[in-house]
Amino acid sequence: EVGNKGREQVEQVGRELGMNVEAWSENLTPERCEEGGVTWVERDTLLSTSDIVSIHLVLSERTRGLIGPKELALMKPSAYLVNTSRGPIVVESALVDALQRGTIAGAGLDVYAVEPLPTSHPLRTARNAVLTGHTGYVMRENYAQGYGQAVENILAWLSGTPKRLLN
Repeated sequence: EVGNKGREQVEQVGRELGMNVEAWSENLTPERCEEGGVTWVERDTLLSTSDIVSIHLVLSERTRGLIGPKELALMKPSAYLVNTSRGPIVVESALVDALQRGTIAGAGLDVYAVEPLPTSHPLRTARNAVLTGHTGYVMRENYAQGYGQAVENILAWLSGTPKRLLN
């Protein structure tokens, strides 16, 4: 699944690694793909022939649940699903089932239907899933603010005047 700037960066890395990069989106045309050195294919073809399916879409009513049991069943047993866009684009229960049954090789996720991912969520024990916190916000300003506040919190706690308390 493809969509925006993130998609273009993934496409570039894939090409540089010698991958045959294919793409599909309801809004993507074969001509636009050709301009970027990518092959446009039908959605079911993309799912059934890809070794790695990387999702780069905005969450909307049209994309919510776009990857569910039917779509996961189309994927090869050796394929990996990567979702760094929005959790609800993939039906989590169907993904957990596919991972547990081994109908796909694995998944790489940094987005979930509920964030942070609950401690008891079955994805946390999936041996064939790599899970991280959502890092799509990575910008210099966000790091400066986040790390700056972390240091500020530690110093305030050490001085006995903690800040940003959670009740």
